[in-house]
Amino acid sequence: MKIILMTDVPALGRRGELKDVATGYARNYLLPRKFAVPATAANLQNLEHLKRQREREEDNALRNAQATAAQIEGLTFAVTARASEDGRLYGSVSAQDVVDFLERHGVPLERRRVLLEEPIKALGEYRVPIRLQADVTAVLPLTVTRE
Repeated sequence: MKIILMTDVPALGRRGELKDVATGYARNYLLPRKFAVPATAANLQNLEHLKRQREREEDNALRNAQATAAQIEGLTFAVTARASEDGRLYGSVSAQDVVDFLERHGVPLERRRVLLEEPIKALGEYRVPIRLQADVTAVLPLTVTRE
C-alpha cells in the first residue's frame, strides 16, 4: 500500500515521503495513529506543499543552529579547580558543567549534544565539540587552571 508520511517514523522515513508498506502495517499502525495518509490523487497534490514546508523548517533550523554555533564559539569557559602537584584534578569537568556554563550565558542545550568522551581530569586547554545539528558543530574553548 502506498502512503504519505505525515510525521517522521523511525526506521521508515521522514515527513512528506512517499512509501510503499505492507497493507496491515498501514491499516493497523500508521493510519490510526495519523502517522500517514493513503497516497490518493488529492493527497499527492498536498505532498508538494509538505515538501516545501519541510524545506523551510530545515532552513530555519539550520540558520538557528549556525547562529547558536557563532554564539558558542564567541565564549570561553575558564574553570579553576583544585589539583595535585602533577596536574591531576581532584574532581573533574563534565559535560553537565559545560551545559550549565552555556545556560548561564543564554544558550539552552541538552547534555547529550556535548561531545565530551569522558570528563576532563587534568589541567590544560581543551576544545569541547558541541553538535547542534547533523552538519553544524560548534567548538567551545575550555581552560582548566589550578585554584
